[in-house]
Amino acid sequence: MTQSGEMQKVTSRPIFVVGSPRSGTSILTWCLGQHPNIFPVPESSWMGDFAINIAIAYQIGAARGERSMLSAMDIREDELFALFGQSINDLIMRHRKDLPWFKGTSTASEPKGRCVDGTPEYSLHICGLRKLFPEALFIHIFRDVTSVVRSMLHFHHVSGQSLVANVHEAYSYWLRTVSRCLLAERAYGPNVVFRIRHSDLVGAPEATLRSVFHFLSEPFAPECLEPLAQRINSSNVPPDFEIDDREVDPSLIEQVRRLCREVEEGSQPLEASAAAIEEIESAFDERVQFMANLPKENQRITARAARLATEVKKKSAIIQRLRASRRHSNWFRYLFRALPKAFQRRKKIKETHSKQMDDPAVSLTNSNQPNDIDWKT
Repeated sequence: MTQSGEMQKVTSRPIFVVGSPRSGTSILTWCLGQHPNIFPVPESSWMGDFAINIAIAYQIGAARGERSMLSAMDIREDELFALFGQSINDLIMRHRKDLPWFKGTSTASEPKGRCVDGTPEYSLHICGLRKLFPEALFIHIFRDVTSVVRSMLHFHHVSGQSLVANVHEAYSYWLRTVSRCLLAERAYGPNVVFRIRHSDLVGAPEATLRSVFHFLSEPFAPECLEPLAQRINSSNVPPDFEIDDREVDPSLIEQVRRLCREVEEGSQPLEASAAAIEEIESAFDERVQFMANLPKENQRITARAARLATEVKKKSAIIQRLRASRRHSNWFRYLFRALPKAFQRRKKIKETHSKQMDDPAVSLTNSNQPNDIDWKT
């Protein structure tokens, strides 16, 4: 097989570990990354949104039918997705030796033909990732809701950062991610999405990893058990830590507990479901339309904000003029009120002076005082 053929083979089958945060996605990713043919990459987080942007770009590029480039050249959407996905994997494969944990180690010379990404948020983007990487495989690691919520709430004590703001958000986060993973299980079947339990990974690690590698069509490697010898990225929840869910909607608590029981007591679907495929595709399309309309909505909001700012500026000018007019009005009002009082005080002074002049005693006193005319004479 040629080198390009090998690249085509290895880059078409990336591995994604999905599930609710604090379910063991990181430790499972690191375990798989010890395999001679698999290397772990840092949580990427960007490829889900990238798939949505490709779908938006294709809509634009095919919007006018034969007058649009993509439609006129008969470029299908799945072809565009796969080409971008192939390019992403080629880029990752070329730069795998630049990863910090590869430099200066013997593993840097190993072929490592597949990568594994354990971004928990990709639980919400499985459909888009499947479009980018049609041969990708997904491992859904499931953990009971109580353990996950306790770990989420206590996570900031270890990392200094909070995953969720409160208990309600923690329950909702678990429900949203697990529900989307279960939908993907029904849509694509056990040949694409494989479910394991966190409790099985902890309680029976070798048997669990053997089943995972069987799903991945890779031989079991004992070194993949080594990361499980110590707790990595654990939130170290104290045994007596209790969840205070008194302010959480009881219907939400009942919903997550019911779903948790169903998953723990049930098994994964044995085949893909056409109805589930339609549901997951519809959810992806709705997200694409929402994101496509978001710039237009932002433009409308911006234009409305500009109009409101103009109106506020005009009203502020009117208010300033009214305030200035009121100040002038108050000044004239004060003047008109003050003038009568001044006249009254002047009148009183004149009356007082007249009375003093009419008083003989005052007149005699005044006659003994020199006036300006007599003094000058």
